[in-house]
Amino acid sequence: MQVNSRQLYEMIRNVGQTDFESVALQVFRHQAENNVLYAQFLDLLGVSPATIGSLREVPFLPIELFKKYRIVSGEWKAEMEFTSSGTTGSIPSRHFIRSAEWYRSQAVRGFNHQYGDLKDYCILALLPHYLDRQGSSLVQMVRDFMEVSGHPYNGFYLRDQEKLIEKLKACKEQEIPTLLIGVSFALWDLAEKHPLDLSGITVMETGGMKGQRRELIREELHQILKDAFNLDQVHSEYGMTELLSQAYAPFGGRFYPSPTMRTFVSDITDPLALVAPGQQGLLCIVDLANVDSCSFIATEDIGRQFEDGSFEVLGRLDRAAWRGCNLMIQSDSE
Repeated sequence: MQVNSRQLYEMIRNVGQTDFESVALQVFRHQAENNVLYAQFLDLLGVSPATIGSLREVPFLPIELFKKYRIVSGEWKAEMEFTSSGTTGSIPSRHFIRSAEWYRSQAVRGFNHQYGDLKDYCILALLPHYLDRQGSSLVQMVRDFMEVSGHPYNGFYLRDQEKLIEKLKACKEQEIPTLLIGVSFALWDLAEKHPLDLSGITVMETGGMKGQRRELIREELHQILKDAFNLDQVHSEYGMTELLSQAYAPFGGRFYPSPTMRTFVSDITDPLALVAPGQQGLLCIVDLANVDSCSFIATEDIGRQFEDGSFEVLGRLDRAAWRGCNLMIQSDSE
């Protein structure tokens, strides 16, 4: 029985581990019928939605297509549009968001699932202000977190390290649960210029040097931050323009997904073939929060997925290999 998007919202709000697959298959059938681009993709693969009986059989849409098409399920007017920052001269990804409140509720749910009630936290951000970087899903998420938290110290401090340090010291002295979240280059810059004791504060990097500094492997960056800030662990967030759910690495290693998110790994040379847990391949994300766009995304990240649902990110896919396995991109260039 087909269900509409409003019914799917309620299923997704209450989804758990035991019914994740059944809800995901309902989302798949909805998107196969109502998402024109995804339906075309399935047709190019020769896949009939009626033959899909398990989540492991669902084809994942290449993330590259968000740069070329308006990917939506159904007809509706977007309340927001997320765009990737990219590099100079690159084409940004565009993700149209039907409901700003839906995005906020699912992002907050993911954080609360891993870290406890967001309302207990002070949120300090080493990120551009939302007026400076409109269209950033990360900036929007952190802005939403601040509004839910409501703490008077909340703020964006990318251009005011002195004021940030003042707030960090006040939070530490008052034993306020605090999240310092920032892009990698900004946290690295703070560590070099102002090493200080942040023990007891959750320091979370979101990746991204964006040409500001030389690239580091994550372990090297984390060691720099741990040494400068007297930390046992540095946390990480995994998210992107094309996804509405996030995953978090609270122990500096594996990422643990939000309740609306699940990962698979496909063979790099055969994207329709999934590999066994622990094996390296292309990360594929099921994101039920993407109910209004596409919930089945093949990323450009290389990684491993484990039996407990956690995953590692090991690097980026070589572009030549990607084009060789992408039917829709390949056909556009011929």
